[in-house]
Amino acid sequence: MILSAAILGFLGSLHCLGMCGPIAFMLPLDRENEVKKAMQLSIYHFGRILTYALMGFAFGLVGKGLYLFGAQQKLSILIGAVMILLVLVPGRYFKKYNLAKPIYMFLGSVKSRLGQALKKRTPDTFLTIGFLNGFLPCGLVYMALLGAIALGNPIHGAGYMALFGLGTIPLMTTAVYVGGWLKAPMKAKIQKLIPIFVILIGTLFILRGLGLGIPYVSPKPVHTHMVSAEMECHQP
Repeated sequence: MILSAAILGFLGSLHCLGMCGPIAFMLPLDRENEVKKAMQLSIYHFGRILTYALMGFAFGLVGKGLYLFGAQQKLSILIGAVMILLVLVPGRYFKKYNLAKPIYMFLGSVKSRLGQALKKRTPDTFLTIGFLNGFLPCGLVYMALLGAIALGNPIHGAGYMALFGLGTIPLMTTAVYVGGWLKAPMKAKIQKLIPIFVILIGTLFILRGLGLGIPYVSPKPVHTHMVSAEMECHQP
């Protein structure tokens, strides 16, 4: 389940190139020193992953709170269903509700700070750009955050999001170095795999919530084992 985040990040790299690619291409990298350029790009990626991990930690805390209230299994099923619905239902049906309006002001501030940071070349610039970049709206990041909630553990949530970020690095780094290396037909084929994989992840979360007793895929709820152990201890 955790590794699904890295695969989602890798398959979604093309989407990331569309959203974050312009920022990556505009990075004030040192074009004459390849070692320094690689270090600067690594710091940028670290900043992005740090943001993802912090968000994963926060959303994992939310999931843990729901777990303590006994809603973990239902939450996993709900999140899996939401993931699948977001893929199957056309986006125009969600746009009319404007659910993201409360965070637009925050995102505007992030974009403004990004614009300022892109004009500098100080050592902390690349960390700042990467960190702010992680907050930009992205459908795949939202999907990954749903997974972090379903895990119900802040550490696991942070790890899930960090792996998601790591999965985006290969294609984004290659694009920075080689530019338009991937042809449009290949991009289209990879893009088609993304919704299929999201549906697969959603199905896994639903199976996880059902507690069918399938090792690693749908383990039985923990409280079931605890009750059984208590009954055994009280037997004469």
